Amino acid sequence: MVGVLSWTQSRATNRRSDFLAITERLDKEVAVERTQRKLLTRAYLDLHRWARLVGPNTPAGPAPEPPADLDLTPWRS
Repeated sequence: MVGVLSWTQSRATNRRSDFLAITERLDKEVAVERTQRKLLTRAYLDLHRWARLVGPNTPAGPAPEPPADLDLTPWRS
């Protein structure tokens, strides 16, 4: 009976440590995703502001560049 109890306790400890590892990983991924969303929003707003200034008869200057930290690989593939 003692062996079964120690086995279930070790399984519970493993599950708890697995859960902590998973939640820590997800927290890091969410932080990166939030940063990317903020950068993408800023780039969109800059582009929108530029587009409002440029009319059909207005000579267009160069469009604003996206922030250097913004990861554009999903849209470029």
